[in-house]
This record gives sequence, structure tokens and C-alpha cells, in this order.
Amino acid sequence: MTDQPVTMQKTVAGVRFHRVGKLYHFDFSEYPDLKVGDYVIVETARGRQMGEVMSFNAVEDDKDMREYKPIMRMASPRDLILKHHWELQQDTALATCRQKAADMGGFTDVKFIMAAYNYDGTMLTFLYTAEDKVNVSRLWNELTRAFPAQVEMRQIGPRDVAKLLGGYGACGELRCCSTFLTDFSPISIKMAKAQGISLNPSEITGMCGRLRCCLVYEYEQYVEARQKLPKKNKRIGTPYGEAKVVDVFPLADSVLVYIEEQGLQTVKREEIVPLEELEALAKKAKEPCTVHGDEGCDCGAKPPKAKAEAAPVDAVAGDEVPGAEEGGEGESPLPARAVARSEQSPSDQSHRPRQRKRGDRRQGDRPQQPKQGAQAEAKPQGEPRKERPPRGERPEGSGSGQGRRKKNRPDRRPKNQENSGGGSPEAAE
Repeated sequence: MTDQPVTMQKTVAGVRFHRVGKLYHFDFSEYPDLKVGDYVIVETARGRQMGEVMSFNAVEDDKDMREYKPIMRMASPRDLILKHHWELQQDTALATCRQKAADMGGFTDVKFIMAAYNYDGTMLTFLYTAEDKVNVSRLWNELTRAFPAQVEMRQIGPRDVAKLLGGYGACGELRCCSTFLTDFSPISIKMAKAQGISLNPSEITGMCGRLRCCLVYEYEQYVEARQKLPKKNKRIGTPYGEAKVVDVFPLADSVLVYIEEQGLQTVKREEIVPLEELEALAKKAKEPCTVHGDEGCDCGAKPPKAKAEAAPVDAVAGDEVPGAEEGGEGESPLPARAVARSEQSPSDQSHRPRQRKRGDRRQGDRPQQPKQGAQAEAKPQGEPRKERPPRGERPEGSGSGQGRRKKNRPDRRPKNQENSGGGSPEAAE
């Protein structure tokens, strides 16, 4: 028995740069003793940043390890002190930015929200919000001369603004975006309608002026529950009798119905009888099959009655076909079509329309010439054909060639002699 090599599943470290932010994964193979809660220095698209290790995730394929950047080093106590020092300078930098924007003018519709330093103070980022896109190139030039760090201006949306400011929501609790939401999901007014929430803007919008993030929490449960319950204004069967649905309670798995004799009643889903569906199925079962036509099928329709056997096409009505019955005595039975044709007279057969067979010419084509010899004798004849005398004994002017011009007349000059310009018929002979 050979020992199979054991493949170790590799993992990556999830690092977060803000208190409530996204997780970015890095390769920590050079630091096997890394633990959750440690601070590390990594290289990002915005320069060197310090982040906190939050989790470790497994990687299924080893090829994916090439896509993850490695951790540069563990954060030292000096790095932690520098980070705390530059965080205290952020409020001063934000006040300076607001003052320069006011002195410069043209930024009345712009709100500067936050100024953020990286851990060593080499990069300074200003976050602002506005309804439309704003040109901040002039302000960026002034701030670059005022601060020794690399300055970056970034515009953010209203949801990010509420996440940075924090505070309490309409429910009385801290805002979801500033406590645990790391990403914003798309939200639509359809989610509020599915949950039966009033469309009053004050009830479905949050402090940021957008639809509340909590509308998406129970939306999937509402959709799944509504698929198993009847809709409003629908007739259903209940233990109290036939009723009409007035309201639907998806989370309670029940509906509110109106009964003429008893009024409003609450009915569970297990007690509901779909009357309209049952009536539609019963109606469809009574109708004939529209899929298979007259043939029998197993879709609920009755099988069609067997058709009466049709008489032979060539047999004459009222004639008995000898030998057609099975087990008849006498000579060997002939096919009904052959017997019917044999009983007809030659004159009847001549007037009978010939059936088209494969290979016959279509209408308008030249008819075939009758064959000579033995084949011509085998063909049935209606009346005896008159014998024609030999061609040399025919009287003059008789036959089908009467009135036609004879070819090679001796008294007519050929075309080649007419155009020759001289000579006579006697000379030509």
C-alpha cells in the first residue's frame, strides 16, 4: 500500500482598515503565527495602509494564491503610536480644508465630511459629498501646498455619509450602516410593496434620504411566504364556508377572509381550499382533448369511437365481392379492386378516369405515344380500330395531311439556288 501525499489547504487572512469596512484578503504564508486581532502593514492601491486581521478564509485552488498580495510585515508599537498621532490631526486638516474652500468660493453645495491620514501620515484623503459632480482641482492645488502629505479628494454618496457620521435611526437604535453593514445592497420600492409597508416617504426613507437598508432584511421571506398564500379579492374555501380574501399575513402564514354570515375570520394556510383552481380543473376535464385530436389520449378526454370500415375505393356500390369473406369456399379469393374492374365492361373502363401513379406526367405535359407490338395488344381497347391502307394506296386529298404543303416539290427552287443569282431548275438537274 502506497502512501498518498496529503495536500494542505491554504488559507488567506481577512484584513479590515476601518472600524466598519470591507474585508480584503492577503497571503500570510510568511507569518504563520498571525492571529485574529493583530495589526499588519500591507500594500494597497492607495499606498501603504495598516489594518486589523479579522478572520482566516480557506482557498480552494492553489492557483488563486497568486492573486493575493502578501503581507509586508507585522505592525510594530511605533506604527501604532504614529497612527494614533495622525488620527488626532484629522480634525485640524478638515477645518483647514473647509476654510480654504470658503475663501476660494464656488463650493456652497459641497459638504466636506472627513479627513483621513494613513498610519504614517504620508497620505491625506478628504471625503466630500455633493448632488452633482464638482471640479475640485483648484482646491486640490491649495491643499497640496498647505500639507506635506500626498492629498487625495474623493466624492462619496449619501449612504457613506450616514455611515461615517453615525447616529440613531428611526427605530431608536444605532444605524445599521455604522454598526455592522460592510456593504450596501440595492433596494427598490418593490420591496416595500411586497411587505405591505406604507409608501409614505417618512416611513420608508432613512436619515440619509434613501430607502432604508432594513427593507431588504425580510424581503426574501415575504416573497417565499406569499407564493403559498392566495392573493387579495380571491375566492377560497374555508371551514366556515366560501369566503373572500381581504388581507394576507405572510409571516403568520394565514389570511383574513370575509364571510357573509360570520364576517371577518382568520384562516390558516392548511385550512384553505382553492376553489377557483378546482373549478378550472373540473371544467377542463369535461372538455374534449385539443392536443391529440380524434386519437385517444390520457389527458382526461374520452377515447373516440372506432370508425366504420370504409368500402373499397374501386368497388361499385351494391356489388358483392366474391371471395372477399375470410374462409370462403371455391376458388382463391381475388382482391376486391381486381374483381370490381373485371366486372366492368370495356366501355366503362374507357370512360373511367385513370388514377395517377408515380412517374406519370403532370397535367399540361405531352401525352405518351402508344407502344407498338405485344405491349399495344395487351392494352385494353374500347372499340375496334379501323385499319388504314398503306401509304402508297391512299387516295389523293385524304388523310390528316390534306391541305398541307408537300416537301421537296420539284417545281420549287431551293433556297441555295435562289440566292445564287443564275441558273435554272433544268441546269441544276
